[in-house]
Amino acid sequence: MTVRNLSPQQMFIDLVKDHVPKYHFNGRTKRQYQAWKRSATPKVMATLGDFPDAIVAKPQLLAEWNEKGLRRQRWIIDVQQHLSAILLVNYPADMKRGEKRPAILACHGHGVHGKEPVMGNDSSPALRQDIATHNYNYGQVMAEQGFITYAIDWIGFGERNDNNKPNHRPQSGRDWCNIYYLHATMLGMTSISINVAHGKAATDVVCKLPGVDEKRLGVMGLSGGGTMTLWMALCDKRFKAAEIMCYSDLWAAFGIRDINYCGMQVAPGLFKLMDLPDVQGLIAPRPLLIDIGVHDTCFKVDTAMECYRQVEKIYRAAGATENLELDLHAGEHGWGGNKSEAFFKKHLSF
Repeated sequence: MTVRNLSPQQMFIDLVKDHVPKYHFNGRTKRQYQAWKRSATPKVMATLGDFPDAIVAKPQLLAEWNEKGLRRQRWIIDVQQHLSAILLVNYPADMKRGEKRPAILACHGHGVHGKEPVMGNDSSPALRQDIATHNYNYGQVMAEQGFITYAIDWIGFGERNDNNKPNHRPQSGRDWCNIYYLHATMLGMTSISINVAHGKAATDVVCKLPGVDEKRLGVMGLSGGGTMTLWMALCDKRFKAAEIMCYSDLWAAFGIRDINYCGMQVAPGLFKLMDLPDVQGLIAPRPLLIDIGVHDTCFKVDTAMECYRQVEKIYRAAGATENLELDLHAGEHGWGGNKSEAFFKKHLSF
């Protein structure tokens, strides 16, 4: 009897084994890079689907307080029709009246607490553990280093997870991140396009706050926050520099083989066009810092470094090798934090 495969998962693994995306970059020259980027970018962006229409944000300051040497604010803003978001802002304590500082969007990853640990909320044992495990409070640390930082929850996380207050719609055994993606694609959108629109809305509000220099914006994020850092940088040219932490790998490996991805990271047909390193390479020639954990169990260092080497090749062809940096740190799945301050101070002229 012929031995045949009845495993759909094995089918997908076999389908991508020798898959070469249509826009895999193989060039060497700046002209080849420019032609590749010009041709590929519209096709890649189209995979995100429609974006929600922008609306008036109607920002309302809910609370302002001092904590750990920072001035902190909690706002509520409208980000699209029928939906709002809580916006957290951290101000350095040493800002002078009339002074303007660079601002950094601190993107959280795939975790139940959303933006809270990233912005420095350590008010519970679970939050403190999250921060300790992933070196996760970069929104606080970067503010301590002089930057204004801000964050919102992406859909499916923190205060915008329907399991949590004030929503109370628990889904046993289901991940809202994936449910929202299914809903979005039924309407011609993706979770990425929705989250990017919300990140832009938050950035619009922050750019109008006192002390923010709207011409010196950066974006950084870990894991799923690395996904959002990538797409925020690609979709919003206001961001002059980006740091992607522990989101470097190959989709055949971390996605299809390891099943280590979710609805907030994918777009229909994207892998047909590009693998992750080529998408990251579209950021070139803008400054990009990549964090890779040697002991990361989510994005294994072997394929993470293969991803980085392809990004390095793209930056070399773009004539922008000086704008690409690597923080290869001896940690697990988390923020390295070894080069971030110097990187953003250099590229945001601070």
